[in-house]
Amino acid sequence: MTAAWTNEQDARLIAGGKTLEYACWGPPPDKAMTLVLLHEGLGSVALWRDLPKRLVAATGLGVLAYSRAGYGASDSTDLPRPLDYQTREATEVLGGVLDELGVQQTILIGHSDGGTIAAIYAGSVSDMRVRGLILIAPHFFTEPTGLATIAAAGRTYQTGDLKTRLAPYHANPDVAFWGWHDAWMDPDFAEWNVADVIDHWRIPVLAVQGRDDPYGTLAQIDEIDTRIYSPFEALVLDNCGHAPHLEYPAETDAAIFEFCNRLGRIEQADVRVG
Repeated sequence: MTAAWTNEQDARLIAGGKTLEYACWGPPPDKAMTLVLLHEGLGSVALWRDLPKRLVAATGLGVLAYSRAGYGASDSTDLPRPLDYQTREATEVLGGVLDELGVQQTILIGHSDGGTIAAIYAGSVSDMRVRGLILIAPHFFTEPTGLATIAAAGRTYQTGDLKTRLAPYHANPDVAFWGWHDAWMDPDFAEWNVADVIDHWRIPVLAVQGRDDPYGTLAQIDEIDTRIYSPFEALVLDNCGHAPHLEYPAETDAAIFEFCNRLGRIEQADVRVG
């Protein structure tokens, strides 16, 4: 562990050759399991809003969030992003973040792109520290409706106030937005599919999905249910879009708490047996 367990605004660590902003809440890794938050395609540490504090209050576990390169106050990144940018984040950066903070046991909590990164990490990197996955509106493959929504977001960014709304949360909102948008809008990205990582999971998984999510349908959740070999549960919320943790915080928090509590009991049982 070389980075301090802190939520000071200027906290920085180095992973994947970049300096990344991060923040921590609750007990450090030597005192409790760590919930690691992986943000969406336009997210950052600050855009988790009050979720980290809610998670600490509900679970008693530690929480770590970081902004990927090109987001928040982290180093910038070259554009265009490679079309496998989510796989590269999972295999080249995330493990280094866990190492820097001395994470010993973790549940990865990812939203949208962050959910995909968590899924790829759990399915392609051998890391016994990862004890569970919580995937909020994850993507495993493209869908026409989601691509149309991203195309519409591009038009809004150019002509509306989306850039102004993102500016307080990103040092360079153009890099954050176009890095995400242009990867998904690349014609070759239409064939992107990482669902095979599900086949390799051997840890409990919770998925949370809004039934009215414009970026992804329940086909993403069905893909998990069809392929998974480990314990799986899903929370599908009616009249909910792409951010269940913000739109339905009480329901989402309750599902996360129950999942973490149950996983904690399993971990304790394993220790007693051993």
